Amino acid sequence: MKAVVVDRPAPIESSPLRTIETPIPEPAPGEVRVRINVCGVCRTDLHLAEGDLPPRRPRVVPGHEIVGRVDKRGEGAMRFAEGARVGIAWLRETCGKCAYCRRGRENLCPNARFTGWDHDGGYAEYAVAREQFVYPLPDSIGDEEAAPLLCAGIIGYRTIKRADIKPEMTVGLYGFGGSAHIAIQVLRHWRCRVFVMTRGGLHRELARSLGADWVGTAAEAPPAKLDAALLFAPAGELVPPVMEALDRGGILAIAGIYLSPTPPLDYEKHLFEEREIRSVTANTRADANEFLKLAGEIPIRTSTMPFHLEQAGEALRKLKHDEIMGAAVLKIG
Repeated sequence: MKAVVVDRPAPIESSPLRTIETPIPEPAPGEVRVRINVCGVCRTDLHLAEGDLPPRRPRVVPGHEIVGRVDKRGEGAMRFAEGARVGIAWLRETCGKCAYCRRGRENLCPNARFTGWDHDGGYAEYAVAREQFVYPLPDSIGDEEAAPLLCAGIIGYRTIKRADIKPEMTVGLYGFGGSAHIAIQVLRHWRCRVFVMTRGGLHRELARSLGADWVGTAAEAPPAKLDAALLFAPAGELVPPVMEALDRGGILAIAGIYLSPTPPLDYEKHLFEEREIRSVTANTRADANEFLKLAGEIPIRTSTMPFHLEQAGEALRKLKHDEIMGAAVLKIG
């Protein structure tokens, strides 16, 4: 099969990805093999390609927003019929035995393994995964639109939960790419007032079209204090101004797996009056199932820019330079 691998991590402009031919994987017991139709392109893939997220194995295939159909089942795999339309996301497996797994916080499992990092992902024609970590997809959303839901959507939803957002709150979104353009649809569904801080013209247009109540830059103070804020840009320098924008008791949830260094915080200015900062680490399967059900009900509509598999490097370059409105998707099948 054809696959794209991280040959040697380096700036994306120096072409660290390579297209290769490799054997079609066989599903192990309890796994299913998925013939991939599309795979979303995530900023985590960029961090992997550039080495911010060190590869855990040589020539790994990135990609963890996989949409396709089950074409083979390993021994004992009975959850999905052959031909079933499914998605594979970032969290690939957990131990199920540690204290975190037992508490329902499997996203913190120290033995967790991840799609497109520990195991080959979706920048390929086929992928295998444990069937318990594979998701049915809502019929109301097509393949290309569904791909970003499997990371950008799920992580955006996990970030909303970490910020303890309730209907009709005032929420700030900092950065407006793949995750934020999905999160705003959940927030508007909950009748929240949403302020978007982003520097890109394309992103501003998209934010307005999706119902943002105000659009500005991170350097501008939003029109009202925020009950909660979601930081999607991997820019640690934004943390102090976000904390200043929070109302008493407000929560900042940081969505990324990577964040550049954060400047010092002043306790009285940034944290006093019970303002909080929370991080997001992957997601649980419960998060994913809850979000995908909600996405089908709303229904969520994603803005996508298609690329061929061989253009994965170009898609990541455009993502790095904020040249994609919404989310990039590789068309494979």
